[in-house]
Amino acid sequence: MRIKKFYTYIRFMKARLNLTIEENVLQDSKTYAKKKGLSVSEMVEDYLRLITKPEKQKTIIDLVEELGPTGLEPNVDLKELYYQEKAKKYGF
Repeated sequence: MRIKKFYTYIRFMKARLNLTIEENVLQDSKTYAKKKGLSVSEMVEDYLRLITKPEKQKTIIDLVEELGPTGLEPNVDLKELYYQEKAKKYGF
């Protein structure tokens, strides 16, 4: 049991960080942390973890939605349009 506890401690070692912030911000942070049952250190750590988390990889749906409107009429026959453009390009 001791080895497991020791391993857990090493795996999650903490480092100290000194911050300089306005006194009223510190007091408000302590009040908020107390209401939430957290420490100010935990709040700062959670925030830093949140903003440094890698961005979620976009799905194909996200990419298509970013493209925006095509400028085509909703009921246009895309197959026919394709062949018309190909005929113009190659003179069929």
